[in-house]
Amino acid sequence: MGRAPRKQGQQTEKGLNRRTLLVGGGATAGLLLAWAAWPRQYRPNLNTAPGEIAFNAFLKIDRAGQVIVIVPQTEMGQGISTLLPQIVADELGADWRTVGVQSAPVSPLYANTLLADEWLANDWSRLAGDAGRWTIEQYAIRGALMLTGAGTSLPMFHQPCREAGAAARVLLCKAAAARWDVPWESCDIQNGIISDGGASGGKGRTLKIGEVVEDAATFDLPAILPYRQSEVDRLAGQELPRLDTPSKIDGSHNFAADIRLPDMVFASIRQGPVGDAVLKSVNEGAARSATGFLKLIRQERWVAVVASNWWAANRALDLCDPVFELSGRPVDSAGMEAALEQAFAGSSGERLFAQGDLKSLLEDATILASEYKVRPGLHLALEPMAATARIADGAAEVWMATQAPSLARKAVARALGLSVGAVTLYPLHAGGGYGRHMEHEAGVQAALLSREMGRPVQLLWSRLEDVIQDRPSAPAHARMAGKLGRSGAIEGWSAKVAAPCAMTQTWARIAHGRLPHEASAESAHVSTRLAVAGMDLPYAVPNWAVDHFPADTGLPLGFARGNAHLHGAFFTESFIDELAHQAQMEAMSFRIQMLGGNPRLAHCLTTVGAMGGWQGGIAGSGQGLAAHMMNGAYAAVMVEAGISEGKLQVGRIIAAVDGGDQVNPDIARQQIESGLIHGLALAMGTSVPYAGGMPTRAILGRMGLPRLGDVGEVTVELIRSTAAPAGLTDVGAPLVAPAIANALFTTTGQRHRNLPLLVEG
Repeated sequence: MGRAPRKQGQQTEKGLNRRTLLVGGGATAGLLLAWAAWPRQYRPNLNTAPGEIAFNAFLKIDRAGQVIVIVPQTEMGQGISTLLPQIVADELGADWRTVGVQSAPVSPLYANTLLADEWLANDWSRLAGDAGRWTIEQYAIRGALMLTGAGTSLPMFHQPCREAGAAARVLLCKAAAARWDVPWESCDIQNGIISDGGASGGKGRTLKIGEVVEDAATFDLPAILPYRQSEVDRLAGQELPRLDTPSKIDGSHNFAADIRLPDMVFASIRQGPVGDAVLKSVNEGAARSATGFLKLIRQERWVAVVASNWWAANRALDLCDPVFELSGRPVDSAGMEAALEQAFAGSSGERLFAQGDLKSLLEDATILASEYKVRPGLHLALEPMAATARIADGAAEVWMATQAPSLARKAVARALGLSVGAVTLYPLHAGGGYGRHMEHEAGVQAALLSREMGRPVQLLWSRLEDVIQDRPSAPAHARMAGKLGRSGAIEGWSAKVAAPCAMTQTWARIAHGRLPHEASAESAHVSTRLAVAGMDLPYAVPNWAVDHFPADTGLPLGFARGNAHLHGAFFTESFIDELAHQAQMEAMSFRIQMLGGNPRLAHCLTTVGAMGGWQGGIAGSGQGLAAHMMNGAYAAVMVEAGISEGKLQVGRIIAAVDGGDQVNPDIARQQIESGLIHGLALAMGTSVPYAGGMPTRAILGRMGLPRLGDVGEVTVELIRSTAAPAGLTDVGAPLVAPAIANALFTTTGQRHRNLPLLVEG
């Protein structure tokens, strides 16, 4: 059989991309056979100081008893640099006061196979079942695909961290037992002290763990690794203080812009408008007049100024007045809206979720139909994109916050023409990000500037540059239709969604080096479940379907907090409320009657109703509900909201969340509260109009973001559960906007079907 011609962009110099990862049963079998022959044993590549012993990829202990936990996930404020150490320390039996944290180096041992499977799965991999999942897992591991995002950190690394702590405890107990000539099974560790008979309350002998670390490394693990059985002095489930709080309070915590190196200089950058923009001209003479100016550096698509301080560099860039030439039609809001509407008229729609016989049910039937619109949402992290680089002696060092360190390192190596092994990446914590740090362009730019200068360079984007070059969450339009049965329950449900896929674009950029406008165009005809995530119904509707219509809006999009759930939950929970009103049923009861097979979500709804004093959504109450499930977490939100002098006012937000057995309930509540405020920002602002390839606003104070006075009482209830812990960083964000929209209907009598809710025009 002849081979079909390969489409452009389906193959990379390194092998497979997400489209060609699994291309059929025969190819899958070939991949399995080939990959089975590859070596699959990986050893930790941790550096150890004198006196430190690396017990495994997640844990080091020194002779003084200091416990260093290796965290392979990027800390962005979500508390993962405390959660994973807490899991390790709990199984180890460590004294929490002796626990420290170190960021993980790039290694296959830290691959996030959970997010890789979510990101790379396609119809063929699902058809292949376990073999498909295994193939994606091996692709992620062998490529050291380290990723942070989509609330996967805790579910992905909970078990490996338990095993790491348990393994070290067993080895330490074996070393102590050998000294005491007793069975190691009789030993236990509590608060960093190994005891013989301590588990049964006896007055046995004791040793500090630091006294036997070197001996412990010489023992072997048993075939079956035992976990701690004692419930005494357990750290899991306790609301321990965050390990990163003290340094963030006293200012000693280093972010990318805090790095200081000998002989370092500072840079600012301009990259042109959104789209296929090429640098045309600059006024270098004007830039040289700025005090502190050192050098102007031009590339095809950007210009940067290096100076003795950042303010001088940014001032020089303003003076040089760079001019860019833009190919194609400039991105504007009207064009994006038109592209989304035109997508419905095309033939590229694909049914991604379906159940029952929807077509015959809706023919000649009386239905409720509504249209919804969501604008792109900017990230607007407190910390603009930044990186520090030092290039010397054929090697590169880069300090940056990145959610994909292995891909960032490869990008830097490719840009400099170096081998990957010649690039050292120091992963830093991020000052926010919400998915923006999945991209690595700032690190690449800093490395190129350092090579040009022959000295360390710190690059910091201006706030204006950060907004212009943002990769927002996806805009989307939805056409919803529903049919009610005689009992008031939903008999038929149709959701047609026009939206580009932000995650497909992100992968094309960070894994395959596509330029933003190229990735946007390539994904314009790709229909994927990632674009309508969160729209597979949690409710027991007998006949329903979700159709996706890909669209090319021209705006490069990116990874975001909640991703497509941000618009998916808004469409679903707003329209559920409309159907409840048409059925003349109270909104909570209407939902619960269809949640018989989903008791965890029903429990969340009844809990917020009881906590918030739900009045049934009666006219004038200003109360609204929304419920959603994602990534193993179940959540419901109730709000009290209204409009005062043309401005949205939210008096109360109550959330009930079943996220399984959480390691640190306080951090879990912080994550949910953060998501709720993020969702409030999406409802009020974070979106700006585009005109001429540029956002029309860039100052945070003009974004319509919620201020402290706009946020009333926020209450979060964690529902007790014995289920596996779920990631909760994203679950709150998609729920607030539909809950507010439903609340506003009770006070205004009008449906708010656009997001942001009070969008101009």
